[in-house]
Amino acid sequence: MTPALPNDSRPRRAFLAVFSDFGEAVRNLRAQKMRTLLTALGIVFGVGSVIGMLSIGAGAREQSLQFIERLGVRNILVDSRPVTTREELQQRRRISPGLTERDVRILESNLDELETLSPRRWLHPARVLPKPAGAVPEMLGVRASYEVIHNLHSIEGRFLNAEDNESSASVCVLGMNAKIGLLGYGRAEGKFVKVNDTWLRVVGVLGEQVADSGGGGRVIDRNNAIFIPINTFRYRFWDSSSYLKDELDGVDIRLKPAADSVAVAKIVTAILGSTHHEAEDFTVTIPAALLAQQKRTQSIFTYVMVAIAALLLLVGGIGIMNIVLATVMERTREIGIRRAIGARRVDIRRQFLIESIVISVSGGLLGVGFGLFLAWAIATVAEWKTIVTTASVLVAFGVSVLVGVVFGIYPAMKAASIDPIEALRYE
Repeated sequence: MTPALPNDSRPRRAFLAVFSDFGEAVRNLRAQKMRTLLTALGIVFGVGSVIGMLSIGAGAREQSLQFIERLGVRNILVDSRPVTTREELQQRRRISPGLTERDVRILESNLDELETLSPRRWLHPARVLPKPAGAVPEMLGVRASYEVIHNLHSIEGRFLNAEDNESSASVCVLGMNAKIGLLGYGRAEGKFVKVNDTWLRVVGVLGEQVADSGGGGRVIDRNNAIFIPINTFRYRFWDSSSYLKDELDGVDIRLKPAADSVAVAKIVTAILGSTHHEAEDFTVTIPAALLAQQKRTQSIFTYVMVAIAALLLLVGGIGIMNIVLATVMERTREIGIRRAIGARRVDIRRQFLIESIVISVSGGLLGVGFGLFLAWAIATVAEWKTIVTTASVLVAFGVSVLVGVVFGIYPAMKAASIDPIEALRYE
């Protein structure tokens, strides 16, 4: 039992030595408050920048991924390519009939992976009553399956159904903003709105939605849209610009759960390419592929931002090394006295290394607070969504501590290598 006492007390002695050096380091740094603060600022800004930039990246990534996921990772969106002149349309019509109901029937018959689909037509109304308080709502003619394809949810009434489409009923469903702009904040179900020359009875109101793709990649705000059965659109409305458009603006396709959307998109492209005689008058968008591409892009963006912020930490580390080297020179005589009274090289090395770590840790803690403030300020002033993750805080703080250790090693070794006799002669 007796021989074990020195081994048991060794960790205790090491702890007491580190604790004593820590207190000494704090006192030495407090004696040079301004210099210590200026040295730590590099770490503060570096850590804050890492957290702030990662929070911007995380916020942007979540918003973009939510947008793409809401489009549907099992969806394929086919859009007609618009033309701008009658001559361009005539040239195209010599080759292709454009996107039509015939294409819809062909896709329904030849896609084994198809769960459901909805043709889509778009119209910007010339007149809407009651007069909208804001922008005039767009009108979309769709099938009842559009609700399933885009994961829509009604907060009032219902969405369009197959009977509405079969009977070409004069009914409509309003987006949230369209409902407020036309009918106010009261209940809208059962009320009427007039689009151009046709009165439509409101059968439902949708909750908040993301933007949708209209014909030719046109972006339509579904919150400010009027949805009607596509047959109602066909028989009751006339589009003054229809002579420059295809019969359909688009076709939205939803695949079965096990389907490979990229592979099916190639089949869709081949089928339509055949029926359109390779006119290339349509586009095929795969939200799942957009999702994967967005993730890759966001990863690269995050790496670049972290690399820039890491440069700030590098500058902070160089500042720490510079100040500790200056401290070594200033305290050369003190080092000589400590060595003369029995301090070992490892004791001198530990003392100056602890001073570097204290600077980096204190700078890291201040940097975390600065990073949280920076993320909040960006979200408030720039109105960008920011997300501060635990991982980003831990990584930034961990790197700041690592910087203190790495850049404190050389000054500590230099201090330990000073010859005690020469140090005592140093003035």
